Amino acid sequence: MPADTTSTESNVSQGKKTISMSTAIAYFVFSLLINSAGNVLTLVTSAKIHPSYLGAAYWTAASANFGTALHWNLFWAFIIVGIMTIILNAILIGHWSWKRAIGNMIFMVPFSALIQVFADFFNGKYPIFGGLPEARGPVMVVLYILLNFVGVALIAIAISIYQRVNLVLHPADDLMQVLRFKYFKGHAATAMWVSYIPPTILAVIALIMTHQFTNFGLGTIFAFLFQGGITGFADRTIFPRLHHQAVDVGKIE
Repeated sequence: MPADTTSTESNVSQGKKTISMSTAIAYFVFSLLINSAGNVLTLVTSAKIHPSYLGAAYWTAASANFGTALHWNLFWAFIIVGIMTIILNAILIGHWSWKRAIGNMIFMVPFSALIQVFADFFNGKYPIFGGLPEARGPVMVVLYILLNFVGVALIAIAISIYQRVNLVLHPADDLMQVLRFKYFKGHAATAMWVSYIPPTILAVIALIMTHQFTNFGLGTIFAFLFQGGITGFADRTIFPRLHHQAVDVGKIE
């Protein structure tokens, strides 16, 4: 996917909101649902192929591995990694904002809960759906690879929507937005790649502790290469009249 060249001047509403609160909430709820579903799709499809070589989205894979190393379930893994990222964002912005931090936490609680709900759904823990079966045969393998990539695309589209709404953000996406508009002149793909440094560190720590390298694979590589580009593309094509609202990334040098 071509590198995103969206500039901060063309699509950013500095210091103000141009949409109503009800509209912002509607966009946010929609993006939260597809983000959670996309994250879980990457995890579940990876687990259903043996040997597991698909992998999850980058932050998802690193957080899951880090949680496994410390014996946390997905809910607590996402919450604690999120808190660490909130602190990093404050350092990059240059000041601590309780409003921003609380907003990040508000995002994380329903997001982490929805991750668990969708994980239970796709694993067949609810009577309405038997769960995704194990991949047997080349047709199922190809289908799960495509579903994994769809999951990555859903995450990227969701990020595009709720970053533009800027109601509350997941700390990882807040980090990407800070990097994007403070350091990389609006380039989504470059900012996404740099934002992967913290989860890479967590993944290395988990590898040292467990000597296992799970949840990373073909899908993770796809996410690493294309998720930021898809986000930039979605900015221009998914709800194109929705612009970035009241972006605050601290002082820009």
